[in-house]
Amino acid sequence: MTMLGKRPRSLRVIDPPIATRRYLPLANDVRSSDREAVPNYVVWELTLKCDLSCRHCGSRAGKARKDELTTEEALRVVSELAKMGTKEITLIGGEAYLHEGWTQVARAIVDAGMLIGVLTGGYGMTRERLLEAQSSGISRLSVSVDALEPLHDALRGKRGSYREATRTLREARDLGFSTSFNTQISRPALHEIEPMVEQVLELGVSAWQVSMTVPMGRAADEPNLLLEPYQVLEVMPMLARLHARMGARGVRIDPGNDIGYFGPYESLLRAGDPNGHRMACSAGKFGMGIEADGSIKGCPSLPSRDYVGGNVRDASLKDIWERAEPLRFTRERDASALWGYCATCYYKDACLGGCSWTAHVIFGKRGNNPYCHHRALELLREGKRERIRQVQPAPGEPFDFGRFDCFVEDFPEDELVRARAIAETGEGFIHGGASR
Repeated sequence: MTMLGKRPRSLRVIDPPIATRRYLPLANDVRSSDREAVPNYVVWELTLKCDLSCRHCGSRAGKARKDELTTEEALRVVSELAKMGTKEITLIGGEAYLHEGWTQVARAIVDAGMLIGVLTGGYGMTRERLLEAQSSGISRLSVSVDALEPLHDALRGKRGSYREATRTLREARDLGFSTSFNTQISRPALHEIEPMVEQVLELGVSAWQVSMTVPMGRAADEPNLLLEPYQVLEVMPMLARLHARMGARGVRIDPGNDIGYFGPYESLLRAGDPNGHRMACSAGKFGMGIEADGSIKGCPSLPSRDYVGGNVRDASLKDIWERAEPLRFTRERDASALWGYCATCYYKDACLGGCSWTAHVIFGKRGNNPYCHHRALELLREGKRERIRQVQPAPGEPFDFGRFDCFVEDFPEDELVRARAIAETGEGFIHGGASR
C-alpha cells in the first residue's frame, strides 16, 4: 500500500509535452473552406534517424522517434493521401533511407499515381541505395549543400559530408536521376553561397531550393548561425545575381517561403508563381507535413508543439486535415491577425505576415515577420535596421524554439553607405566580400 495522496514512482502520471499528445480534439463541423483545402504537396518525415548531426537542424534529427510508423502503417497513409488528391510527396528524415520500408513506401506512392522526390544530406546515400531508390520508382533527388567544403562539414557535424553530398549528386546524375540541391543560408556561410553554387552547378543539377536558417531546433541553440533581419538586403541581390547565371545554364531557383517579399527582385525570383509574387502562407491549405510517428501538421517546418493537429493512429487523415484546428489557421483569415510592423504594411492583405514558421519560432506567434525585403528597404530609407537577440532558450525537443526580441537601431554609418549602394546597384555585401 502507499500513503494517501502518493503514487508509486512507476505509476506517477507526468503530463507530456504538447508535441507528444495524440488525442487532440477535432471540430464537429467541416466548413466549406476545409473541404476546398487539398494537400497537393506533402513533405513526409519517414524517420527522425539520421547519420549526420547538423548544427542548424530544426528537427534535432539523430535518433529515431520512440513510436515511428511501421511500414504497414505508412502504406495505409499513402492510400489515404491518394484518396485526398495529393499530387506530390517528398520523403525526408532524418534520412528517409534509414527507415526499413522506405522503398516499399516509395513504390506505393508511385503506384498510386503521385510524384515522389527524396531530400537527403547524401552522406549514406550509397550507389546501392540509389539503385534501390531507382527500382522503387524514385526519379528525383535533392541533396543538401550549405557552403564550401570546410564550412559545410562543420555545419553538418561530420567531416566528409560535403564530399559525400557531391558524390551522391554525381552518381545520381550518372544513373539518370533528375538532381537538384537545397541550401540553408546561415550567417557564417553568406559569402560562400555564390562560389558554392558555382561548384555544384558543375554536377549537372536542374534546380536549387534556397531558404534561410531559422531559429528552430539546434539552430535556436546557436544564434550566431542566424542572419540578422537586415541582411536580407544582401541575400536578395545575391539571389538575383545567381538567378541570372543559373538561368543561362537552364537551372531553376526555387526560393523558399521565407525568402523575399515585394522588393525589386520579387517578380524575377517568383516568376513561376501564379501572381508573380509570394502569396500568404498556405500551410494546411495546399501543403501538409507528416512526422515519423504519424503526427500531422499543415507544414513540415512548423513547430510541433503548436501546430500538430492529430495523429493518423487515432483518426483518419481526412478528418485530421479537415477538422483539426491547428491545420485550419490559413483557411479563413485576414490581416486583422497581424501585429507589429506587418500590421501597418502596404502589402499586408496579400502577404498576411509572410512565413508563419519564421515568425512563430522567433516570437512564439505568427503574424509579424522581420525577414522581409520590403520591410528592410523601408527601414533603410530612414537609416534604420532590425536585429534580433535571444531572450529565452529552446527546451531541446524536435521542432522546438526559444524566444527572440526584434529591435530597431540606427545603421552604423559605414555599413549604411554600403547597404544603400547594394540597394541601388545590387552588387556587394554590407560586411565585406567581393561581389561576383
